Amino acid sequence: MSAVVNATLPVFALILTGWLAARARVLGPGATDALNRYVVYLSLPALLFRAMAQARLDELLHWGFIAAFWGGICITFAAAMLAGGLRARLADRSIEGLAASYANAGYMGIPLCLAVLGPASMPPAIITTLLTACALFACAIALIEYDQHRQQHWSATLYKVGRALARNPLLIAPLAGALWAALGPALPQGLDRYVELLGASASPCALVTIGLFLAQAQPASGGAAVGRLVAGKLLLQPAATAALAFGVFSMPPLWAWCAVLMSALPIGTGPFMLAQLYGRSATTTSRAILLSTVLSVITISALVAWIQQFHPA
Repeated sequence: MSAVVNATLPVFALILTGWLAARARVLGPGATDALNRYVVYLSLPALLFRAMAQARLDELLHWGFIAAFWGGICITFAAAMLAGGLRARLADRSIEGLAASYANAGYMGIPLCLAVLGPASMPPAIITTLLTACALFACAIALIEYDQHRQQHWSATLYKVGRALARNPLLIAPLAGALWAALGPALPQGLDRYVELLGASASPCALVTIGLFLAQAQPASGGAAVGRLVAGKLLLQPAATAALAFGVFSMPPLWAWCAVLMSALPIGTGPFMLAQLYGRSATTTSRAILLSTVLSVITISALVAWIQQFHPA
């Protein structure tokens, strides 16, 4: 229980900090967009680049684990998109699918895995973080860009989607990091420290931004959608991942438990950032992030107790 509380408390505190800053008018109405753009264009790309540049790709390619965790993501993403209704815009359904399957892996997941499963869980925890922050993000961005350009001829649509993806820092950064890792050299100490400092501000700034957004006057709506996203993230995704990790694909027990634990995390800040960036409604995603984080204290505590019966750290 203490591991879960220690992992979730900073999240609540940072969201509350943003909310109080907005209420006290320390940060004005323009701060929400400014902070969000800072995270999307500077801080988060630095975090993704460094994560990929430091990863040893040969140690991370455990295909059974990847298939189980990615399969849980795909099942949840598709279910959320279908539940959103086929008449809704693809961009909005993509953001809902992202919200239902985007775990708060880097900020909460890695510390939680270390506390529950020990240092041996670091490699699979890194894989889940990369799959969430890079692969899942890339798929959602591609769908949103396609929705924005699909009214044109198919060749023009493909060209504009490709150009938009090629210019998106959230896709360029991890690809550049993977290329750097493949070439072999370590980041120079000064450059590594700079990227580390810039990337370290991504999660705190994103969470403060959510608090700023929640402090703005908003109509109370979207309760059903919020419930769907929270149920998908906290219930459907870990259940689907567990079925695949234990019943379909082969992997060490610790890796299977890590897949389930990481898939059970609350919603991360990525869906909110994309909704803001593309001018879609961020009300549902921001409330789903907050509610899933609150409820995860209960759901993850129960899961941790279950894990420790079979796999004590």
